[in-house]
Amino acid sequence: MVNTTAQRVTEFTLTGLDLLPNQRLLGTLILITYLFILLGSSANICVVASDRRLFTPMYIFICNLAAVDITFTTSAGTTLIGLLLLGIRNISYHECISRMFIYHLGDICLCLNLTLMAVDRVVAISNPLRYHSILTNGRTLALIALTWLLAIVIMGLLVGIVDSLPYCQPLLRYSFCSYATLVRAACVDPEPYFLYTTVLSTWLIAVQLPLILATYVKIIYTVLRLSNNESRKQMINTCVSHVIVVTCYFLPKFIVILLTRMGVTLNLTERNALLIVSTLLPSFMNPTVYCFKTKEIRSRLIKVLRRSHIKAIK
Repeated sequence: MVNTTAQRVTEFTLTGLDLLPNQRLLGTLILITYLFILLGSSANICVVASDRRLFTPMYIFICNLAAVDITFTTSAGTTLIGLLLLGIRNISYHECISRMFIYHLGDICLCLNLTLMAVDRVVAISNPLRYHSILTNGRTLALIALTWLLAIVIMGLLVGIVDSLPYCQPLLRYSFCSYATLVRAACVDPEPYFLYTTVLSTWLIAVQLPLILATYVKIIYTVLRLSNNESRKQMINTCVSHVIVVTCYFLPKFIVILLTRMGVTLNLTERNALLIVSTLLPSFMNPTVYCFKTKEIRSRLIKVLRRSHIKAIK
């Protein structure tokens, strides 16, 4: 039933972290994390874009991952920084809707890109001789464009739902704008509206994750059949980075599901803290992992830094 006290809301007030102590300390940590994500992700994009030898599907996917990380964290990160460091608690209705769109768009694209990267690795390891004919740069770009288009369509539907809801008060009990935050602020029973995100979450977790795990079963089977230990080691090393990134993305989501199933009741501050960690951790780890674990990117980055240092000395 819709509450008849609904009003025209032009601005929301974020109240999710009002009771949190040491807000400036948390805000500073989030600012440092966000700047690191911007720097690391931008470095990955620039390194790959500046070296034509890296114009391969694997590195194109890494570039897309970096772009998604910037998109995903900018929506929530800048809101949190403004809230905790600058005391900006108010956000306009349309800006909140836009940030919700960008936030979930990045989340969906991040999950789908991890699936594509898993497919890339299984093709490269299982069919090395046909790899470049199966997964061309053109097909890679088409797959990436398809994931973005799919995410945009899904988010367009969710934005339409949220924008049609009546709102009773301009207070948001969370720390940034998301679909769940806005639905809970509306003058409606939220449960029917959570059905849409439940289906979406099920598709992302119960479909994409098993697909990723299936690719690794195939990879393990292929690696175990190799007689050359050096080849085994090389193939395993190419997958370690992806395993770390996948773990950082899905683990916080499983913790939330596990706590819910166990009946653990979290207060508002704890729920907000878990949401912040699940938002920033994957995007923080992605550039770190691919800068340090990927030899070609690491070597190229070191060369660029050395050249910059020599020019600065001169």
